[in-house]
Amino acid sequence: MRRGRPGAPPRGTAERTLVSVDGTGAAAATESVPQSRPQPRLWHVTLSVSGAEAPLPEVRRALEQLAHDHPFLLTSRYAGDHAEIRYWEEARDLHDAAAIALRLWGEHRSTANLPPWEIVGLEVIDRETYHHRIAEGYGPAPATPVGVHPY
Repeated sequence: MRRGRPGAPPRGTAERTLVSVDGTGAAAATESVPQSRPQPRLWHVTLSVSGAEAPLPEVRRALEQLAHDHPFLLTSRYAGDHAEIRYWEEARDLHDAAAIALRLWGEHRSTANLPPWEIVGLEVIDRETYHHRIAEGYGPAPATPVGVHPY
């Protein structure tokens, strides 16, 4: 059994109680102070994968299964030897969003029966940058209709 320090809040809580000790040595809580914790943000992810030629119907079915397993997928485009996946990820910072994105293909490879392709590209941008790019007419084009589509 794991125990924390006396007076310490349970793990994962957002507040810390300040404790003072009176003249008898007894602890008394004085006030709660919120701890600053980075709030999750939305990140637009474009993941590019490539590898040996695979039958198009199998690639499509695998990407559809991936979209079912990972419901935040916006769109996937594919050919027999490469694919591009776009989706929104919620994470504290860019490092976390990129780490999650880099694990996506490998973690779902067996459950979605994805081709044994490698990740060859990754772009992670915050929501504000994504919308700025779209408004300026550059950057990733707005996703083709949501779903899985051939190139």
